Amino acid sequence: MTNPSERSPWLPPEAELSEKFVLAGGPGGQHVNRTESAVQLRFDAANSDFLSEPVRQRLIRLAGQRADNQGVILIEARSHRSQHRNREDARQRLAKLIEQAHRKPRKRIPTKPSRSAKKKRLEGKRQRSRIKQARGKPGLSD
Repeated sequence: MTNPSERSPWLPPEAELSEKFVLAGGPGGQHVNRTESAVQLRFDAANSDFLSEPVRQRLIRLAGQRADNQGVILIEARSHRSQHRNREDARQRLAKLIEQAHRKPRKRIPTKPSRSAKKKRLEGKRQRSRIKQARGKPGLSD
């Protein structure tokens, strides 16, 4: 578990985060039905001053289903029994997502297959064709 003083540099300011605690199923006996140990962490990425525009777009794209149409990212954590550990887990997952969004994707440089690679691929196709043709029904002469 992380210490609150060891706050991730990728985590947005507290004012931009909102948390809601909800009931979580799973192990824990009767206690699980009474405590709100699961956390729903919301971060409004679309209106955040913490992110630059390219990072914001990458973050919303990376979030996928976790982001709604308004650009609000919802992260649910319910794997631990304690509210505190679920809260830390949700914050770490958000920080990891933001860190990934800060990395610029590499530009793909298209390449062409070599002449020998083309030749090898076509020879493989011919060989496969011969094998399949040999599987045909026997003719009158067979």
